[in-house]
Formats: sequence, C-alpha cells, structure tokens
Amino acid sequence: MPPALRLYAGPRALQHLQNHGLRPQDVGIIPAAAGGPKGLILGPLDRFLFGPWLSGSQQPVHLVGASIGAWRMATACLNDPVAAFQRLETDYIHQHYELPPGQKRPTAVQVSERFADNLKSFYGGRVGEVLGQSRFRLHIVTSRGRHLLGRDGRLRTPLGYLTAYAANAVSRKALGNWLERVVFSSSLPESGGASALPFSTEDFRTRQVAMREDNFMDALQASCSIPFVLRPVHGIAGAPPGTYWDGGITDYHLHLRYQPPASAPIVLYPHFQKAVVPGWLDKGWKGRHLSSPALDHMLVMAPDPAWVATLPHGRLPDRSDFTRYGQDLPARVKVWRAGVSASQQLADEFAQWLERPDLSRVEPL
Repeated sequence: MPPALRLYAGPRALQHLQNHGLRPQDVGIIPAAAGGPKGLILGPLDRFLFGPWLSGSQQPVHLVGASIGAWRMATACLNDPVAAFQRLETDYIHQHYELPPGQKRPTAVQVSERFADNLKSFYGGRVGEVLGQSRFRLHIVTSRGRHLLGRDGRLRTPLGYLTAYAANAVSRKALGNWLERVVFSSSLPESGGASALPFSTEDFRTRQVAMREDNFMDALQASCSIPFVLRPVHGIAGAPPGTYWDGGITDYHLHLRYQPPASAPIVLYPHFQKAVVPGWLDKGWKGRHLSSPALDHMLVMAPDPAWVATLPHGRLPDRSDFTRYGQDLPARVKVWRAGVSASQQLADEFAQWLERPDLSRVEPL
C-alpha cells in the first residue's frame, strides 16, 4: 500500500513545527469541512485526535464545522467521543430511504424528515453534554437566505440560487447579498454568553447566535440541509427569522481568517484534500482553491491522491453513491466500509509522525 497521509502547512504553522514540533497543547482550532460521505474517511483520525491525543492537554479548543463537519464536531463534544464517532460512522453508512413502487429517489421532504429523526436518535437526551462541554467551543455554520432565498419555493429557490451563483461569479462578497453566514456558538461556561468566534468576519456577511437546548437540533439540521436534497429549516429559536440552508454553501471548506490564541497557535485540519475551497459555489472557480494568508496557522492532514486511487472506484465515498447504488443498500455499505476501513492508515501514519516528526514530509499549503 502507498503512504496514505500527506501534511500541508501554512508558513506560521510550519515555523511552529520547526521550533516545537506538534503537541496537543498547541492546537487552538479544529475546522471540519462540508463534503457529505467524504467525511467518513476522517473517522479514524477523529477518534485518535479526540480520544487519546487531545486528552493529553487542557487548553480550550474551538471546533468549527459545516454540514457533515458540524455533525462531526458536535459528536466530539459528547461524553466518550471515541464511541460516539464510531456510532456516527455506523449510522451514516447505513442511512437508507425506502421508496414506494415507482419512485426512483427520495423527495427533499422525505430526506429531511428521516434526517431529523436520525439527529433525535443520535443526540436525544444528550444535547446537554454538547452544550455543557467545558473544554470545546462548538461553532455550527449555516447559510441564511436573503431576498429570493429568504423563503423556500418551487420557483423562487432555483431562481434564487441561479442569481446567487451569478453574484458569486462576480465576487464572493457579492454572494453575501443572497446568503449570509450564521454561526451558532456554544456558550462559555463561566459567562453563559456565546463564545467569541475564532476567526474574523470581514470576509463575508456574518451573524452569530448563541447555541441553546431549543435551537441545537435545528441549527445542526440546517447546517446539513443541502439545497434541493433536503428542505431548509425555518424559525430557529433565538436566530434571525428566515430560511437556513447547508453551511457549506457559504463555507464549503471553511477557508476563514482564523485567529488562534498565541498559546495554542495551530489550526489543525483533518481534511479530505489539500485545497481549502471557500464556498460550495466556488467549486468550479479553481483560482479560489489556492491558499491565502488566512490559512497561515493551518496544518492540513489529507489523503494522498495515490492512496485514494486504491479505494473502491478509485475515489472517496461520495454522495453520488446514493444514486449509483439506489436501493441496493448492502452494496453501498460494502464499498463505504472498505473505504473507512482503509482510512485507519491515515490515523496510524499521523500517530507515527507525531512520535518521530519528519519535517521533510510537510509540504507548503
């Protein structure tokens, strides 16, 4: 098997590695990208980071997630996160939508209802564990619609996203006229107020809302509500009125202007590729996939493309697999399990690198 893991560092992160190596107490922020089933391959890394490794330190850590990344970071805040991540992996792999005869794919209403049930099953009775975390500061990213996208509708939603796509083609800031970033943040235990955001917000229209028992489920569902696949979420308690969509629309890979504390200056990013793409609508704009000074403190852990080529179909698990396998759940489960099983190599190689850091393996981000 080829090596699985590649490491990419921004200039300040690289300087820190050269001077100090990487210790658990060095980590101040952990982002988690949108990307659907691709996030499955990060399960072994998540279990290692939030299990044995970070437990060797005490500093607060900001967890910033969108879509599947928000689900992963909320899971990290549960008691016994290793077991919780294992369940997340199992539940995600086995999600399935039974269809009546003649129906080829589930409707957005069906997917939304099933997803809401899954979240209640997973976090029911345990939201207090997430919000009561004394160490991790959770930030769930959502996208709030404005103007045409302020309400959902058969005509206004596709027209709104067509307009948003055109605005984004002009500039990312112009997208803020149609969608704004709304971040739901857990509270500081000593104050009861929302934790300060660990990134600046001059880049994009942004609001922050305190995460509470009565809005956690809706915020998490909204962050995962892919347009046209799920229905948006309306009327989130404590949040501005409107329509809330997948956080990956505004912040696909969370290319944010991070501001880690000097005492914990590393933004540690388990990711499924090298590029940190700003928004979902930027996927086709390759010039926006490049690194920037916003990521100077970032250390990305990502799979080597040559290793990815050894996985089933030569790629990571993907949302298109729901269509590829249709109602053949066992076939999809088999393929996704194979990818997840192979991804244990990512965690093993990272643990080995921590024991004997080889800076020659760290590439520029």
